[in-house]
Amino acid sequence: MEASDLRAKSESQLLEQLTELEKERFNLRFQAASGQLENTARKRAVRRDIARIKTVLPKKAKEQPNDRMRARRRRRKLLVKRQNRS
Repeated sequence: MEASDLRAKSESQLLEQLTELEKERFNLRFQAASGQLENTARKRAVRRDIARIKTVLPKKAKEQPNDRMRARRRRRKLLVKRQNRS
């Protein structure tokens, strides 16, 4: 998985994929502990894929500020206007 592929996905798709990878990492950890893990390189790949997604997610959030941030900015502007009037 490449970072450019992740940037093309939506935030909800990234969160869904992150959940799937976390579950896979959990299962791989148990397989390794019980000696059933055949492909040990998969643990490393999953861990790095999770890191890639966690790196791209905050950048996606900055691209599209959520409504809560907009409301906070709006309130700040109103407070500044009120303070300037006094």
